[in-house]
Amino acid sequence: MKNYMTPRCFKAMSDELTELIKVERPKMTEVVKWAAALGDRSENADYLYGKKRIREIDKRINFLTKRLDASEVIDPTHISSDDIKFGATVKVEEDSHVNIYSIVGIDESDVKNGRISWKSPLGRGLLGKKVGDLIEFQTPNGPRELEVLGIQYIEIRY
Repeated sequence: MKNYMTPRCFKAMSDELTELIKVERPKMTEVVKWAAALGDRSENADYLYGKKRIREIDKRINFLTKRLDASEVIDPTHISSDDIKFGATVKVEEDSHVNIYSIVGIDESDVKNGRISWKSPLGRGLLGKKVGDLIEFQTPNGPRELEVLGIQYIEIRY
């Protein structure tokens, strides 16, 4: 399955992967090598922590590699559409409250800052809609209804 993301998310994940591979893992490998040379490994905190940290780093490297390999980068500034697609920044109204949401990938969603995943109930409900459309979707707290007030394809705020 494709992992849709914005260019900013792709760069952040790529940068993190590079940092882990070129800096963090080699540094921890040196710590483990040094700690192993001290002798009894069973009670050596540096050795035990280092081995644990290397496993965590390897797990994160594996995760990032899979996410990036499956990625499809979509730049919202290159989209022109009257309906809501991945990357849209949408102004909606619910019960006289206006909110602005950007539709992003699952790796970059941050509801508190107005970035919602395209796979979330609200994100799925918004996809394909136009200005003036009403969206009904389910949440854990029950059904909600929003009206689309505006759609833009701009650089997403972080």
